[in-house]
Amino acid sequence: MRHRVKKHLHFKKKDCAHRDAVIRNLLTSFFTHRALVTTEKRAVALTGFIDSVINLVNSSKEEFNKIRTLNESMYTKEAGIAAMQIAGEYKEQKSGFTRITPIKYRDGDAAKLVKIELI
Repeated sequence: MRHRVKKHLHFKKKDCAHRDAVIRNLLTSFFTHRALVTTEKRAVALTGFIDSVINLVNSSKEEFNKIRTLNESMYTKEAGIAAMQIAGEYKEQKSGFTRITPIKYRDGDAAKLVKIELI
């Protein structure tokens, strides 16, 4: 049996390190550009991480600890600074920060492309 396996994070049977790198890269791009066009599976996997980053920034932790934790989950310092600014706009909310809008099917492999953006 395969207990405690998140099936929505499998990404075509990639290993754990590759999944973590994909999520980290998507988080960095999302907070840098505030919107992202990607496949539906990756967008669904990304929403939980976006919620946790914004809730982390809005928590009552010290500023230095927030920055350190953000730098662990993102590749660039600019993305962490952008996340701090974006999270300030959502102080009252607890979840539901993103919207996933279907766009089209990709020509090469017919994967469903969606746009994930902040509400």
